[in-house]
Amino acid sequence: MEHNAVSIRPFIGAKDFDLSRRFYHDLGFTEIVLFDNMSLFTTDAIGFYLQDAYVKDWVDNTMVFVEVADVDEYWDKLEALNLSAKYEGVRLIPISNHDWGRECFLHDPSGILWHFGAFAKK
Repeated sequence: MEHNAVSIRPFIGAKDFDLSRRFYHDLGFTEIVLFDNMSLFTTDAIGFYLQDAYVKDWVDNTMVFVEVADVDEYWDKLEALNLSAKYEGVRLIPISNHDWGRECFLHDPSGILWHFGAFAKK
């Protein structure tokens, strides 16, 4: 089956919707408010839906992988944002190297785990 897909947009939850909205603005995403309880956040050709919905087991097990062109450059930009000082619970985890490539991690204010990585060139 051919999908002819154009994009994929996961739905993620927020423990504190307004706090998460500010966090994602600071992270550099553009917000499109869809409803009082849901926004679309975009950057370049990617996006995700942030919902004013919190189910601890769901949020605690949500991970999003974003492929970036240069992990070192992206890491430097993340560090410069100083998000962990601005937002309680936000953690930035340094770059790790794997057989498949490299990645760093960012936990958002609700606990969503973001992976920012690049695949090894073969």
